[in-house]
Amino acid sequence: MTKRKINHIPYDKLKKYIEDESMTESLMARADEIRRANYGNKVYIRGLIEVSNICKNNCYYCGIRRSNDHVNRYRLAKDEILRSADFGYGLGFRTFVMQGGEDPSFSRYFVVDAIREIKNKYPDTAITLSLGERSYEDYKAFYDAGADRYLLRQETSNPDHYAKIHPKEMSLAHRQECLYNLKKIGYQVGGGFMVDSPYQTTDDLIRDIRFLEDLEPDMVGIGPFLVSHDTPFKDFKDGSFTKTLRMVAILRIVFPYALIPATTALGTINPKGRELGLKAGANVLMPNLSPAKAKKSYNLYDNKLNTGLEAAEAKKSLEKEIASFGYQIVTDRGDVRDKN
Repeated sequence: MTKRKINHIPYDKLKKYIEDESMTESLMARADEIRRANYGNKVYIRGLIEVSNICKNNCYYCGIRRSNDHVNRYRLAKDEILRSADFGYGLGFRTFVMQGGEDPSFSRYFVVDAIREIKNKYPDTAITLSLGERSYEDYKAFYDAGADRYLLRQETSNPDHYAKIHPKEMSLAHRQECLYNLKKIGYQVGGGFMVDSPYQTTDDLIRDIRFLEDLEPDMVGIGPFLVSHDTPFKDFKDGSFTKTLRMVAILRIVFPYALIPATTALGTINPKGRELGLKAGANVLMPNLSPAKAKKSYNLYDNKLNTGLEAAEAKKSLEKEIASFGYQIVTDRGDVRDKN
């Protein structure tokens, strides 16, 4: 397999980039130059379908953690998922992202059936899954049914830090094994992490980048840690917006080929989050195609955006806004650039 071009940044320089606020604008400018060299001014859109907010896990930072009794739980039926895809296809979306908690009722058969129906109806689309840690056999079945991509953020690459933000029954080693299994099967794979999560150090962030250098991901998704009031971390502060922008820029510099989203979390923490995320090297947006009940209840953190330009219905307005930033929304599948 041809190795991808990765721009390794030495430790001391990387540490300065992460910590030095004065580096923000210069890093963003360099990252934007690199993304334009690889992708021009294109911004790829993915239609997000939040399929379930039921989760068996109890991650300390997550608003839909198992122990949170204040969540209005839901699980989309197959026909609701298909209607969301129909709606999105009519708007021009050619990638659908099925995202959800680790819901035990989303069986292998159910997911395979939904993938096949979407692909049979819309063979020109790509399907991305973000359904957490599953068995190798599940991943293989989803891929064979037509899934193209899989997003699984490792959240941190330091086992000690991982143990501080997850319950004992979860392990970083297993999550990383899942990512390598996905690559082995043939998916376009996305990893990622939070910025300024509780107890995180600069060395933790550097370790995340080193792990991703080894993984060679197709996609990298990051966002600032955002507080959810129904979690053990309710008294911590939200992550730094400007540090997150520097991290987006660093990732673009290190992984010039990658697909990097300007996440909803960026738009939640700052009204200009989408614009500045793109200017920092991001080239993907994920407007929400979910039914109203899902948009209202899929709250990983407080004050999550789910209306306005975050909603897929506002695609035309979003196109105008993105054009005003100097970029162009495109409606093809938006696959990762060739490895060379």
